[in-house]
Amino acid sequence: MASALKIAIATINPTVGDIDGNAKRILEVRNEYFEADLIIFSELVLIGYPPEDLVLKPSFQRDAMDKALEIARQTHDRGPAILIGSLWVEGGKLYNSSLFIEKGNISAIRHKHDLPNYGVFDEKRVFESGPCPEPVDFRGVKLGVLTCEDLWWETVTEHLTNKNSDLLISLNGSPYDTSKAHDRFANGKERTTQSGLPLIYTNQIGGQDELVFDGEAFVMDKGGNIVVRQPAFEEVVSMTEWYKDKESWVCKTQKLPTKNDSLTDIYQAIMIGLRDYVTKNNFPGVVIGMSGGVDSALSAIVAVDALGADRVHLVMMPSKFTSQESLIDAARAAEMLGCRIDNIPIGDGIDVFEKMLTASFAGARKDLTEENLQSRLRAIILMGLSNKFGKMVLTTGNKSEMSVGYATIYGDMCGGFNALKDIYKLDVFKLSIWRNNNHPSGGFGPRGQVMPISIIEKAPTAELRLNQKDDDSLPPYEVLDDILKSLIELEMPTKDIVKGGHDSKTVAQIQNLLYVAEYKRRQAPPGVKITEKNFGRDRRYPITNGYRDKIT
Repeated sequence: MASALKIAIATINPTVGDIDGNAKRILEVRNEYFEADLIIFSELVLIGYPPEDLVLKPSFQRDAMDKALEIARQTHDRGPAILIGSLWVEGGKLYNSSLFIEKGNISAIRHKHDLPNYGVFDEKRVFESGPCPEPVDFRGVKLGVLTCEDLWWETVTEHLTNKNSDLLISLNGSPYDTSKAHDRFANGKERTTQSGLPLIYTNQIGGQDELVFDGEAFVMDKGGNIVVRQPAFEEVVSMTEWYKDKESWVCKTQKLPTKNDSLTDIYQAIMIGLRDYVTKNNFPGVVIGMSGGVDSALSAIVAVDALGADRVHLVMMPSKFTSQESLIDAARAAEMLGCRIDNIPIGDGIDVFEKMLTASFAGARKDLTEENLQSRLRAIILMGLSNKFGKMVLTTGNKSEMSVGYATIYGDMCGGFNALKDIYKLDVFKLSIWRNNNHPSGGFGPRGQVMPISIIEKAPTAELRLNQKDDDSLPPYEVLDDILKSLIELEMPTKDIVKGGHDSKTVAQIQNLLYVAEYKRRQAPPGVKITEKNFGRDRRYPITNGYRDKIT
């Protein structure tokens, strides 16, 4: 049995479906860390996570398995063994598997036992549950290999402990939300306490559609203490050194990086999520409608940090209701960011639309319809620019607005992605202030102030009618956001929300708006998941819903 091991933990950014590219990156890491004994990657790293129904395609299954065998052939040298996640077909069944590769062969395959089927996860839809995995023997050391969800329950750890494993290795594809890091550490401590074994926890980094992975792999000793931890939201490989004492395997302690505060993590998540969505889908950049308000300004800042100013095209589309203050603020924000901004007035276009509809609207008074025409004309302009030059339209609505339908379908909801989709309005303000005082790691935007203070301090308004303010239609955001979090994240009965200090009529109004806006959200673009329950994969309410007016 070996008495010491060098184990590298590789946190990389795979792309779903890019089997060749992911394999190339895996082998690059192996060549770079050739002095390691073993290099450990994340769950399904070869095919990208989550692959969803792509894994049901027979040709994809064949290509993934062939590539795994090809990788194995390239490890015939005396270099490190590698542990990677990929799909595997065995006995006509498809598994989410961990492949142990050394000396030119796939020497061990361990299938995921516990398949998650909640929140953003649908693994029971595509994978079969494997038996409890047996330890993998590596140089006389018994490695207890678990795959993600296996670590969250006692069964697999109990089995591996009873089989005399020396340490636990958990391969994960664990997406970010605001509470996830704490949950991972708490769960790891449960398993180390249960088993009396140290734990290596891997994860991936990067964006995949609505999900963002924050990495932050770690090593926990048998007492549940973190002795190695990678920085969050960084692609990094950590070399860890292990030795055998009288009782167990021990990892040498490393200096831990500074832990991010919550606003830093949220900003990094939306920046990386946008960057990977645009880059992995081969868009040359983004085009954003600038209103002079905080949502579009923050969206522009995130886009510049994610992509660089040269890939961000800003467009101001004023109407007769647009204030001079908004024009000045939008232009100033673009100047601070170093972005191109065009000014395309929509007044003439609105006049044409209203003239076209005069006969059909005869006898009807002006109302929300005319306001929505402005928003929809702006969408036509943005999509025209997108079609002409290839840049993706980035929408700018926040979660508070999306919750209550305070957005125009086929208007300001029109676009390919929304970085703020899961960010409540009050948090939009907090992030704007944070960014004026901080620079994100890996961000391409300028340092220092990047948003005019006047944008942050002005009263929110859609400027679709004279002297319009958001609180004409909605309660103050301090009230609205608290009610929405209670309804969405906590699924609280309305009676309990009222007991918490909110007006009963207001709570009933917001609950109704939340339900009736479901059809809009089904047609909204994807956006970065930040909270424990985002609109989309987490929250799947029916559009047709006879329960929606019931006071609970």
